[in-house]
Amino acid sequence: MYIVAIAWLFVAIMAAIGAHSIIGGIFTFLGFTLPLLLLLWLFGSPVRARRRKAQENASTSVVAGLGDATKPDAPSGDSSD
Repeated sequence: MYIVAIAWLFVAIMAAIGAHSIIGGIFTFLGFTLPLLLLLWLFGSPVRARRRKAQENASTSVVAGLGDATKPDAPSGDSSD
């Protein structure tokens, strides 16, 4: 998705350069990029929500004293019975 955004920014820059005045170029660039930024923000919402939830779960497990669930309690591979 980011490659499309980068390509669209290139198009916006080229359109702004082709404008007849500086102010027209600025408005053209803003007109092209503000909808892009809105779409990137909207499509990034699920990622931000998952990241926030994972961070909350990690902080809750540390507060509860669970620590890191991936670490084994006993060393593995030792079978000296």
